[in-house]
Amino acid sequence: MKVRLLAAAVWFIAMLAAAGAQTQPHSSLTLDGANRVIQAAKEYAFKVHAPGGVIAVVDDGGNLMALERLDGTFAAGANISIGKARTAVLFKKPTKFFEEIVKNGRVSMVTLNDFTPLQGGVPITVDGQIVGAVGVSGAASAQQDEELALAGAAAFTSGDVKIFQPADVVDGFAKGAVLFDGQGRNYMVHASRRTESGRAEVHTSDADVIYVLDGEAEFVTGGTVVAPAHIASDEIRGSGIDGGSTTKLTKGMVVIVPPNTPHWFKSVTNPFLYYVVKVR
Repeated sequence: MKVRLLAAAVWFIAMLAAAGAQTQPHSSLTLDGANRVIQAAKEYAFKVHAPGGVIAVVDDGGNLMALERLDGTFAAGANISIGKARTAVLFKKPTKFFEEIVKNGRVSMVTLNDFTPLQGGVPITVDGQIVGAVGVSGAASAQQDEELALAGAAAFTSGDVKIFQPADVVDGFAKGAVLFDGQGRNYMVHASRRTESGRAEVHTSDADVIYVLDGEAEFVTGGTVVAPAHIASDEIRGSGIDGGSTTKLTKGMVVIVPPNTPHWFKSVTNPFLYYVVKVR
C-alpha cells in the first residue's frame, strides 16, 4: 500500500511539473490599477486644459474595466474610446500605428472585427507584459487623445529607472546600438555610430533629439527626399535630399528634428558618434 501511495505521489508531482512547463505566469490589471490609469490621464487632461475626453481602460482580453467621461465630451466618445483601447490591447500596438497603415493605403484593415484604427489607444505594460490598454476620445485633437492615453499608461512606469553601466555604453557606441527600445513607452535611446554618409530619412511619428558626442558631420534638413520609399508604416528612406539647409555638426551640439522632417547625414567623419532620443 505504501509503495502504491508513493508511486501515486510521484506521478502527481510529475504531472504538476509537466503542467507548469506548459504554462507561464500571468499578470492581470486590477480595478485599482484601472482607476489609477484613469486618474493619471485625468490629471494630465486638467494640466493641459483639455476641453473634454472619455477615458476607457480594458484588461488584456479587451474587456472594459473602467470608464470616465470628462465634462464637455461628445456622446459617441465612450464607444470610440473603448474601441481604441480594445484595438490597442488585442493587436498589442498603439492605435496610431494602424491609423498610419490605413492612411497609407491598406484600407482593407478597417473590415476587421473589434478594430478602431484611430489615434488614442495605448497598451498598458507592466514588467514587459501587456496587462491591458487605455483609450481616449474627445479631447482637443487626435494627438491630444494619444497624449492623455500615454499619460494614463505611464501610471505604472514611475520609478522604473534604467541605468546603463559605462562598459555597456562604450560597447553600444562601438557597434551602434539601441540602448533602450521603449518597451511600450513613447521614447527610445540610441547609441548611434556612423562611419559614412547615410540615407535620407523621414520619421512620421518620432522626433529625434540628437547630441553629438564626437566627430563632425554635414547634416541636411528640410528639402525633398530623393526616391522616397516606405520601409515601415512611419519610416521613409531615400537616396538623398534636394534643397534643404546644411549644418556642420560638431562635438557638443544638440539638434531637435521634429516629426515629418526630412534629414540626412550627407557626410561624416569616421567615426561620428551621437546619442539619439526618439520621442513619440
